[in-house]
Amino acid sequence: MMTRTQLALAGAALFLTAHAAGAADLAAGRALFEKTCVSCHGADAKTSVDPSYPILAGQHEDYLVHALKAYRRGQSGAPATANVRKNAVMGAFAAQLSDQDIANVAAWLARQPSDLGTRR
Repeated sequence: MMTRTQLALAGAALFLTAHAAGAADLAAGRALFEKTCVSCHGADAKTSVDPSYPILAGQHEDYLVHALKAYRRGQSGAPATANVRKNAVMGAFAAQLSDQDIANVAAWLARQPSDLGTRR
């Protein structure tokens, strides 16, 4: 039987392996943003063409991943119980993205300077 320490170490190793395998490519994230998102969210990801569009720069990475996947589910016709977001424009863009694309762009956006929060 595994001790708690052995179990914790095994869990940490599994987490690090999974995280390293899915590590974000910041250059690819930037390229995707510049190709797909800049026309609405602005070149700096802070100056949108419409004030109702959210500021993306500096947003939490996990939130961006969650939001993009929810738009993708909404576009696919998933039931409302599947945590979906319905927006024709965002859904169309998100439907084209792989999980790795989403990870890349979310990681890049989260690292952009912003007044959304205080960094420690």
